Amino acid sequence: MLQTFDDRNRNLIVNINGRLSHRDEAGISPFDSAVQGGDAVWEGLRVYDGRIFRLTEHLDRLRSSALALAFAEIPTHEAITEEIRRTLQANHMRDGVHIRLTLTRGVKYTSGMDPRLNTKGPTLIVLAEHKPPVYDKGGIRLVTSTIRRPGPDVLDPKIHHCNLINSILAKIQANAAGADDALMLDGRGFVAETNATHVFLVAGGVVRTGRTDACPEGITRSVVLEICRVHGIPHAIEDLSLTDVYRADEVFCTGTMGELAPVLEIDGRRVGDGRIGAMTRRLSGLFRELTATEGERVVD
Repeated sequence: MLQTFDDRNRNLIVNINGRLSHRDEAGISPFDSAVQGGDAVWEGLRVYDGRIFRLTEHLDRLRSSALALAFAEIPTHEAITEEIRRTLQANHMRDGVHIRLTLTRGVKYTSGMDPRLNTKGPTLIVLAEHKPPVYDKGGIRLVTSTIRRPGPDVLDPKIHHCNLINSILAKIQANAAGADDALMLDGRGFVAETNATHVFLVAGGVVRTGRTDACPEGITRSVVLEICRVHGIPHAIEDLSLTDVYRADEVFCTGTMGELAPVLEIDGRRVGDGRIGAMTRRLSGLFRELTATEGERVVD
């Protein structure tokens, strides 16, 4: 899976601290905390017909992550939403759009990791692109990475931070293996997530997903679990090993950028009968029903 350039994004307008600029002219200071040490938090948002799905939940997570990193200032939900609205309006966007929202600690007066060097901040970056779900709805292939996802004893995954080197290293392994993405395990050997998405499997009619000990508290993940509760679909949150994955009837991934994506092969092994499963289809349909009707309207 390799995203291709969408010509509609050639002249994007990017928002940095309220300043709207062409993508080729936008920039942040080399003294910004994101450049100095990846000292930033982020969210991925998706726009459906002028509405952002689960916007409040995403902004809550952004704020929670910034609080955990002791940011001196955090913009309000209302202020961030207004900058999102301005960015979408400047780009004449209202559907099929993915937004990368980044909040850094801000600008330092000299290079270094010490947050006391920050005298100006935070920096809010709103990057909106024309981007439909990036995964092949016909199914993807995974390979298990040797790179492990750290737990809270190393770097708490509840902080949705911009230090993504672990995931990038896992993605490099997936690319080298000719797979679409990498399946990542935690320090105990249980399934954490892929390099970019959460993982669900279906076995015996039960929808199962791993704990969030070594992966972020996913918004789309929580929506799928909510759908299961509302519709009486048996589900469980528990430690899952590779054995559970290999013998599953169905496997699918979830995330804002790709929504629900069926997995047809893992480590060269066919998942189930090698076709998209009935539960994956059902959950994908119920998810589409929610995104077609819910969300906070930000542009007309």
